[in-house]
Amino acid sequence: MFPNSSNLGRPPFPPKYQQQSTFFTKLPLNIPPSLLSHQQIIVPPIHFRTAVIEATPAVTPVVTLQPMTYGSVSPVSTSDALTSFQGRKRQSQQSIPDDAKRQRIHSHDSDTTVVNQAVPLPEERRRAFPVPISIQSPLLHAHGSPALIGCVPPLQDNFFPDPTETRLPVAKDELSQQILELFQACRQQASDLDRKELCRTELQREIQLIFPQSRLFLVGSSLNGFGTRTSDGDLCLVVKEEPVNQKTEARRILSLVQKLFSTKLSSYIERPQLIRAKVPIVKFRDKVSNVDFDLNVNNVIGIRNTFLLRTYAFIENRVRPLVLVVKKWASFHEINDASRGTLNSYSLVLMVLHYLQTLPEPILPSLQKNFPECFDPTMQLHLVHQAPRTIPPYISKNGSSLGDLLIGFFKYYATEFDWSHQMISVREAKAIARPDGIEWRNKFICVEEPFDGTNTARAVHEKQKFDMIRVEFAQAWRLLRDKKDLNCILPLKAAKQKR
Repeated sequence: MFPNSSNLGRPPFPPKYQQQSTFFTKLPLNIPPSLLSHQQIIVPPIHFRTAVIEATPAVTPVVTLQPMTYGSVSPVSTSDALTSFQGRKRQSQQSIPDDAKRQRIHSHDSDTTVVNQAVPLPEERRRAFPVPISIQSPLLHAHGSPALIGCVPPLQDNFFPDPTETRLPVAKDELSQQILELFQACRQQASDLDRKELCRTELQREIQLIFPQSRLFLVGSSLNGFGTRTSDGDLCLVVKEEPVNQKTEARRILSLVQKLFSTKLSSYIERPQLIRAKVPIVKFRDKVSNVDFDLNVNNVIGIRNTFLLRTYAFIENRVRPLVLVVKKWASFHEINDASRGTLNSYSLVLMVLHYLQTLPEPILPSLQKNFPECFDPTMQLHLVHQAPRTIPPYISKNGSSLGDLLIGFFKYYATEFDWSHQMISVREAKAIARPDGIEWRNKFICVEEPFDGTNTARAVHEKQKFDMIRVEFAQAWRLLRDKKDLNCILPLKAAKQKR
């Protein structure tokens, strides 16, 4: 995204005395049109204005917002002008504690800005957002090119059939059939993704009136292949090239976004809340798409791991059904909520991938070891979505059924994995000894983030919650081993209805 960035994808830090004055600095836009992601080009050209911050605190610049139409909603009134945040404490404090545990979004203050690939809109919606003829989406341009076709389907639009339909495994036993049917009933559909993308597009238009050179991107389960019909939408707002301090700048940016949502956009954005966590977010619900969203600022690591997980999702056809069932099971048994001291969905996905990597006959490899050029952390970030499409399917000699793999998953974490001394590492494709650092010391569950090496399961900080998680794994293993019926650990009828 930033060709002039230094090594490791990190742009040079400005001097401290310049950091405040560069808060609204525009991003460089010298990227070749052929390399622009679809999220960048579906928005028609905008004559950007440079936001000016006066040195005198008494002067508050006013940003006048223009009317817009979102879906079938009438244009929102612009009578209430939005004023820029001046560093003062917000008058209307949210009732969210500062130390709320938010593990679903993971980042470091030192991470750099990332631009990610979105899923294109369907044909009829794209007409509403014209693209200059001279700029073409790299997705549509690359579709059908033999050099770019691998196991990972491109993020394509509805011009082409869904290639994942033929990738589902064959179920020859009852338990495997139950897993497959639940997956087919609950997995995210193209229409679900279209609704999230429409919201993202319109919100980007509005946010760009405050931060002219910003971009808004879908990340997480919406794009990584493990989403369900009821999955929330995760959004990353990229505002500038420099790293954003999550305790100060990110909160100031999100305060502006939250105010925008609660004033001008209140006709179709409801319950916007600023969560003042380690990685602050704005939570809100979009009335048009009926989707709950979490919006963060410059969560760059989430872009890279979205496409690492997407590659794991499609490299072997048993991965996605297993992950979906495990997520549904964990949610039903109330151990899938980081804000309550249990496991976040990202950690659960990594646990499934790790188990499949550590079988005597592995079902998954370490993609970062086998294809380092595709997951190079120094790769230009506008290319992150393209690299995995060259990876071929992984041919495993392990012919285990979905049912046997699910039973083995619960057995592994109930009886084999050493929670006290080992760390789950998808990057290494094995269990490794815990590092002796503050991130890992006295932690009950250690799951390594594949790119920055931090602990994605740090929310599990109470022994009571950890014991509850272990009990659920052990009970699920015994019940499935004896009864071979998914209903004994997860009521299928209710799960399918909930989607």
